[in-house]
Amino acid sequence: MKKGHQVTMKEIAKKLGVSVSTVSRALKDSPELHPETKRKIVEMANEMNYQPNLLAQSLRISRTKTLGVIVPEITSHFFASCISGIQDQANVRGYNIMICQSNENLELEIANIKTLVATQVDALLISLSRETNHYEHLFELYNREIPFVLFDRVQEDIPVSKITFNDVGGAYQVTKHLLEMGCKRVMYVSGPEDLYISKKRKEGYLKALKDFGIKEEKELIKVTDLTTEGNIKIAEEVLEMENKPDGVFCIFDPVAMDVMTLWKSKGVKIPEDIALAGFTNNPTSAVVEPALTTVSQPGYEMGKLAVSHLLDQLDGIASDDPISIVLETTLVPRKSTQTNL
Repeated sequence: MKKGHQVTMKEIAKKLGVSVSTVSRALKDSPELHPETKRKIVEMANEMNYQPNLLAQSLRISRTKTLGVIVPEITSHFFASCISGIQDQANVRGYNIMICQSNENLELEIANIKTLVATQVDALLISLSRETNHYEHLFELYNREIPFVLFDRVQEDIPVSKITFNDVGGAYQVTKHLLEMGCKRVMYVSGPEDLYISKKRKEGYLKALKDFGIKEEKELIKVTDLTTEGNIKIAEEVLEMENKPDGVFCIFDPVAMDVMTLWKSKGVKIPEDIALAGFTNNPTSAVVEPALTTVSQPGYEMGKLAVSHLLDQLDGIASDDPISIVLETTLVPRKSTQTNL
């Protein structure tokens, strides 16, 4: 162990194969625990030279009643819905929120975390940027025992609670729908490959192909950087393909709408020439022509659940042990995939 390293309850828990909340109760001499369990934990804490994090304890006792929230962008309909849910539920529980946006930038995400921690927020709710492909800043939060919950865009290896959607199921639904509409070659337009939702939606897409007896084709999976320029580049590449797809599923509605705009300017008929679908059910997806088939995600509900679970942990109502909450999605079929509408 490095000189000067401060041992945490998480390290003691890992060493003994017990939960962090069990270690916490043992060190507080809780009567709920078996005496032998307490003895083993206390002995290990002494052996590892555990010293209580007095700063963290004092912050938990003298709360600021403020939560920090970091989202990739505030203007997105989806994240605006999440923030509304977070705000409403935080207010019900007597908390205020401080909102920061990373603008899809890793360095700004790191700076946001430092700023919010410096203002002594009680805990954090974080949705990762599209650039976030290393996670030292999150592990630092974890090791400092600063409470946080990840939502929507998460990192699977960090042992904190996560609130996500059934992205695999949603992608499966929309891919299955395209195939049932008669498409033979369905393309998936992914976001950055390190992004959790990119991987999960790809998984759902591939599962649907497999269930329909269709082999994966590498040329039918394209990756956009999620910028308008990047999305248009993908749309152009599709039209230049010798063997074009007859159905395209995009990771987000804004990606699909950029693709739609380019195709319509080139005279492509949707869905007659190529069917098109998105994901997230942005309000504009219902009013574009043709209306965009998509997958609905309850962002407001996600925000409420994220706050409720985080505050339940802070208040000792819920265990400190991480859990995963997965919300279901709903297919919203529209004209962009159905010639009969």
